[in-house]
Amino acid sequence: MSRIGRLPIPVPQGVQVEIDGLNVKVKGPKGTLERTFAPGVQVSLEGNQIVVTRESDAPMMRALHGTTRALINNMVNGVHTGFTKVLEIDGVGYRASMDGKTLVLNLGFSHPVRVEPVDGVTFDVDERTRQIKVMGSNPEVIGQVAADIRKIRPPEPYKGKGIHYLGETIRRKAGKSGKGGKGKK
Repeated sequence: MSRIGRLPIPVPQGVQVEIDGLNVKVKGPKGTLERTFAPGVQVSLEGNQIVVTRESDAPMMRALHGTTRALINNMVNGVHTGFTKVLEIDGVGYRASMDGKTLVLNLGFSHPVRVEPVDGVTFDVDERTRQIKVMGSNPEVIGQVAADIRKIRPPEPYKGKGIHYLGETIRRKAGKSGKGGKGKK
């Protein structure tokens, strides 16, 4: 059996789980998530735990077993505690601010870039440390929104200016190595 797939998922207080065949719906204080899973994997609620089992030992079923359990665990954790991705801004004059629920980025362009939040996503900006927090209950949506924000001004390899994830290491390149002044006349 799958080592991950066989682990039961504890359901914390305040989280409601509804299982209807292949459809799993999870409600909690941070929102509601719903997903339909592939046939061949059964999801059942036993007491205050969710148990995932598979029909056969076929390679495809074994792969889906652990994946299904991990996705349901993320759904439960998302509606109970939520997920956060933190981005940092590096560069002179680069900054972020909030205008209502809209994220406004000044990144050296001729205009400020406005990012509207997707449903279930909120932004928080710490202007002192120049950090942007992308928060919500669905980790897939959080990751995509954070990647889209990073794509606006990715970090460049010479000075490291741009937007990057917290803790991300940026591969740096050496600048010009010439002493200057010895060109052709």
